[in-house]
Amino acid sequence: MQRLLLPPLKALVRDPCVRLLVPRAAPRAQSGCSCGIRRPLRPGQYSTITEVALQPGKGTVPLPSKAAERAVGRWLLVCSGTVAGAVILGGITSLNHDMTLAEFKFIWYMEYSHRMWGRVVGLAYILPAAYFWRKGWLSHSMKGRVLALCSLVCFQGLLGWYMVKSGLEEKPDSSDIPRVSQYRLAAHLGSALVLYGASLWTSLSLLLPRHKLPETRQLLWLRRFASGTAGLVFLTALSGAFVAGLDAGLVYNSFPKMGESWIPEDLFTFSPILRNIFENPTMVQFDHRVLGITSVTAITVLYFLSRRIPLPRRTKMAAITLLALAYTQAALGISTLLMYVPTPLAATHQSGSLALLSSALWLMNELRRVPK
Repeated sequence: MQRLLLPPLKALVRDPCVRLLVPRAAPRAQSGCSCGIRRPLRPGQYSTITEVALQPGKGTVPLPSKAAERAVGRWLLVCSGTVAGAVILGGITSLNHDMTLAEFKFIWYMEYSHRMWGRVVGLAYILPAAYFWRKGWLSHSMKGRVLALCSLVCFQGLLGWYMVKSGLEEKPDSSDIPRVSQYRLAAHLGSALVLYGASLWTSLSLLLPRHKLPETRQLLWLRRFASGTAGLVFLTALSGAFVAGLDAGLVYNSFPKMGESWIPEDLFTFSPILRNIFENPTMVQFDHRVLGITSVTAITVLYFLSRRIPLPRRTKMAAITLLALAYTQAALGISTLLMYVPTPLAATHQSGSLALLSSALWLMNELRRVPK
């Protein structure tokens, strides 16, 4: 039995692959007996397994480096740009009231471009995501974010397909032209804004280094107020989908009053009352006005609060940009209303809401907390 077992065991022990699994013992002293006591390794002294593990490409999973994070950040920044392009094209196609033949052809080409561009957006997310995943450039938390973004892209595509398949909606109690349901339009725009905001936020988090700001009570209130203001800007942009879906911009073309009064009499003409919020053009325009004025007021207060705290130069630039875009967007909205919603001006106003949301997210990203 010994003759059968000892030679294979000796060969196995001499095998270098097996020797890698045995920790390297510390060198014994010149005199004295170690009595089997293992001495700790000196700094810089590693076992064979540690040496192999530290060598790249030998059984280890490479962690994402700073260069890989920048590459992923630039990719998501490009993706957010493609989503912005889809939102702008979709906004133009929703402005379809009283069209001539030439305007109908223009809208048709915009709708076709919007569909084709949607496919480009999907490929811009999914193909690079698979590549970065394969290369090991995504951390564990980033993999979850990328999966969520790709899932949202697929949901956005299904929602757009559902809008096209459902067709135009003709209301039986209205003499207005058939149009896409304002509910489906708002859902499509809302999911696009969520996708855009999440992509932009993640890219800015990867590309812009965090500021080491002192955690004071004033900074905490400023951070919370900035988050609430960004949510208010998002809600205002979402209400614009109901304005476009119902042609509510053509109801009262005056400012600051709505006709001859501050509060029109036909705000609650529909029954039940809750239906007026989403289906009554007068109420929809009134809500959009109130949300817009509230957003500009909140951004103004946010700017003056930021001036009371010593902030980095880049953060101050974000606050100034947000303030300037807020008043520009308000001016565009008022001009669109007074000029009876011309398509170029209305499309610019819709694009301005996206720029305003971007600057609000930029300021939020500048104020984010540094992890301990």
